[in-house]
Amino acid sequence: MSTATARTVHNEQHIRHDWTSAEIAALFKLPFNDLLFEAQSLHRQYFDPNQVQVSTLLSIKTGACPEDCAYCPQSTRYDTGLEVEKLMEVDKVLEQARAAKNAGSTRFCMGAAWRCPKPRDMPHVVAMVEGVRKMGMETCMTLGMLSEEQAKQLADAGLDYYNHNLDTSPEFYGDIITTRTYQDRLDTLDHVRSSGMKVCSGGIVGMGEQQTDRAGMLQQLANLPQHPESVPINMLVRVEGTPLAGQEDLDPIEFIRTIAVARIMMPASHVRLSAGREEMNEQMHALAYFAGANSIFYGEKLLTTPNPRANEDLALFARLGINPEQRELTEAPKDPSPHFYDAASV
Repeated sequence: MSTATARTVHNEQHIRHDWTSAEIAALFKLPFNDLLFEAQSLHRQYFDPNQVQVSTLLSIKTGACPEDCAYCPQSTRYDTGLEVEKLMEVDKVLEQARAAKNAGSTRFCMGAAWRCPKPRDMPHVVAMVEGVRKMGMETCMTLGMLSEEQAKQLADAGLDYYNHNLDTSPEFYGDIITTRTYQDRLDTLDHVRSSGMKVCSGGIVGMGEQQTDRAGMLQQLANLPQHPESVPINMLVRVEGTPLAGQEDLDPIEFIRTIAVARIMMPASHVRLSAGREEMNEQMHALAYFAGANSIFYGEKLLTTPNPRANEDLALFARLGINPEQRELTEAPKDPSPHFYDAASV
């Protein structure tokens, strides 16, 4: 048994699916040092504390989304100046994947601004998955809502992860999105899990929600029958033209608290720093890693918003003694068949 496997088996008692609101509120109220100590202690029981998983995110279809997510510049309902782009050709996507692998990414994530994929789109996205898998990289997609059949198609193609965020708590959700329900999102996660794919699901903070909403979002994720393997915590990126463009900044300490609480509640999951990293200084990044964040998106752009340059991440990794996590596919990739996405929601 490997060290990592032994560590996980030994600590299965920490994997809970019955968190109460009172328990989570108590975690958020802990003195900051105590909270970070607890989070870092648990982090070390499940992960190498000096490794961070590195992914690259590409927008394979940009803009013209019919949804009304208040944070998203890709919605047709808001005038943000975003240039709409049709679905990329498969070979262009694979070129970007090769570049990402050469730059050190181990997972390639592809996002399309759709409410849900149409049948005509599926052969193209399936070919993208198969092509990236053939390169030896892990694959992830975020394409909106999925039916059971679509989830099975992607799983059969070899897709490793599917991203579909809950965004916030059930109570605050209606203030942010009205074009799909919270249950719609949970149903997609269920289809993904039932197909055998791994789940990537988290949310966005700094949208004007209360601490109880951040706690409620984490409660929904941690009380799923199986924790998401990847939990992205996005900081709102304010984009002119969207309803949340004038939203006040979230206290950075509160953001770090959210990372730490996520780590404690889902100790075996990768917790990812996603959107908003452009606004975080090196000290905030370092605190986030100490609090249990161990995954990032790497590159200059996330969907349609800026991201710290790759060389800046590597320079900080070197100063902190952090190494990119090296991962291998658990099974051989299948033979293939004959811009970056908006990080506010990945």
